[in-house]
Amino acid sequence: MIETPHKIGWRTATSLVIANMVGTGVFTSLGFQLAAVQNTWSILLLWVLGGLLALIGAFTFAELGTHYPDEKGGDYIFISRGLHPLLGYLSAWVSLVGGFAAPVAIAGKAMEAYLSPFDIPNSRVLTVALILLIGLIHSVSLRQSSVFQNSTTVVKVVFVAVILAVGVVVAPSVPNAFRFDGSYRQEVFTSPFAVSLLYVTYAYTGWNAAAYIVGEIRNPHRNLPRALLLGTLTVTILYVALQIVFLKLAPIAQLSGQADVAVVAFGSRFGEQAGRWVSVGIAFQLVATMSSYIWIGGRVTSRMAKDFSLWRFFGHDNRYHIPVRAIWLQVGITLLLLFSGTLEQVLLCTSFVLQLMGTLAVASLLRTPRHPAAFHSPARPWLQWSYIIFSLCVLGFILIDRPVESLIGLGIVGIGALTYFLE
Repeated sequence: MIETPHKIGWRTATSLVIANMVGTGVFTSLGFQLAAVQNTWSILLLWVLGGLLALIGAFTFAELGTHYPDEKGGDYIFISRGLHPLLGYLSAWVSLVGGFAAPVAIAGKAMEAYLSPFDIPNSRVLTVALILLIGLIHSVSLRQSSVFQNSTTVVKVVFVAVILAVGVVVAPSVPNAFRFDGSYRQEVFTSPFAVSLLYVTYAYTGWNAAAYIVGEIRNPHRNLPRALLLGTLTVTILYVALQIVFLKLAPIAQLSGQADVAVVAFGSRFGEQAGRWVSVGIAFQLVATMSSYIWIGGRVTSRMAKDFSLWRFFGHDNRYHIPVRAIWLQVGITLLLLFSGTLEQVLLCTSFVLQLMGTLAVASLLRTPRHPAAFHSPARPWLQWSYIIFSLCVLGFILIDRPVESLIGLGIVGIGALTYFLE
């Protein structure tokens, strides 16, 4: 007997968005930005701009998701219906490795790195066990996935809240990285500022998370826009506040060029032991991030598999409508990447095409007629065109900075196109 599917509410959908967005990017990006952009107004503008772009995307996906309220698959559905089935298929093809499996593997390796000061034996075994456990949890029922996702996201939010509370209460270090002068005028219209914005857009990745599972959300016409917009606004506020805290706790000389800027900032202000515990907190908050990617990724592959016989095996759902086979396909690819030692190359090769597919998803709204019952994105189509133009600039920077990897990424897309025509 097929069970009546459980649906999630706006709180779980919002926690999915927050968990997907808050990973390692916000705790690392500032160090790379300070190597070229050092005015505090410039730094805050970068993070506000990133939030505005994510908010445009959230408005867009709120309308697209409520246009197809009974579907799962996100970009795959939006691009397939709005532009062309081939482009939708290619978005799912790229996402299978670069969009979902690789970020989980990256988060796993990052967790090992953040826990390394504690000399934990067999940390790789623990990472593999954690990924397998998350896969098992998401293979049972939507209710179980919801409980686990909400619990781990609470841990993430509490950790960030503690970081912010301590940063607000304590007096600034002397010296610190605050620089409120007029030098921002010479920074905001430069190439380094544009490159720094790439780090910010990476940190904001995940604002579209709930749109991938719109078919599993209760009353999606109300709850999907609420989850996307509330989640994105919450993360934007947290991100801007965190940058202020990091700049307050350490001088530019210590933060500039550092990949673990949060650990450096707290270690500088409170001592090495405090930095070690911040490192532990960052590691454990990554569990929610890994969980959100495993939850979402299987839905995209499963939905695509239902339309193409080549992938049909992975379109099977269990009695609780969970795409178990697709979830374990993603878990398997994640583990392969974890042991391959080529994660950086995978991300470099797919970053160009992932950005391209995200742009196509936003552009698909321009070809999707407005549905009276759907959420209506404000200022359509001007917000979407501003997103598309910015994204094309980002693609240009990536292509110029990483031409070989970008072309390899396009080659991967070409291979995907061949499998499409094998149908």
